[in-house]
Amino acid sequence: MNTAAPGGKPDGEISTGRSWSGLFFWLALCFGVAAFGSQFTPEVWYRQLAKPVFTPPGWVFGPVWTILYIMMAVAAWLVWRDRDFGDAGPALGLFVLQLLLNGLWSFLFFGLKQPGLAFAEIVLLWLAILGTLMKFWRLAPAAGLLLLPYWLWVSFAAVLNFALWRMN
Repeated sequence: MNTAAPGGKPDGEISTGRSWSGLFFWLALCFGVAAFGSQFTPEVWYRQLAKPVFTPPGWVFGPVWTILYIMMAVAAWLVWRDRDFGDAGPALGLFVLQLLLNGLWSFLFFGLKQPGLAFAEIVLLWLAILGTLMKFWRLAPAAGLLLLPYWLWVSFAAVLNFALWRMN
């Protein structure tokens, strides 16, 4: 028996070419934001800041963000690949918004050296990620689950950002 998925397609029936090209698109978009943010890498200014004891060593950030960007892209791809969901457009729009906020944070914190402004922005980012996570969870629970580590990491980053702002 061939059961139909919520979008009206039989279960598992997804164009392989469309599926892989979609995954590539979401990976390229996420890593494009990563490339933008990497232009504003920590420099002398950041190294000279007073830091809380819970600041991770610098080498942690690259691997963590690489894994998170892959998980984010896969989450968006899971929602995107079945376009028949009525909420997919708004959910993916919210995903793109949080990606823009993600890139903006690096510019504000490292580029402009404005930890207070970056903290206000990371609160918006945190809310946008939470909203995206909830919408994704409704459409494809695995996609929501994939965003959970990202939301938790940004929660930690917000606390760290706040501490850096207050200490400096």
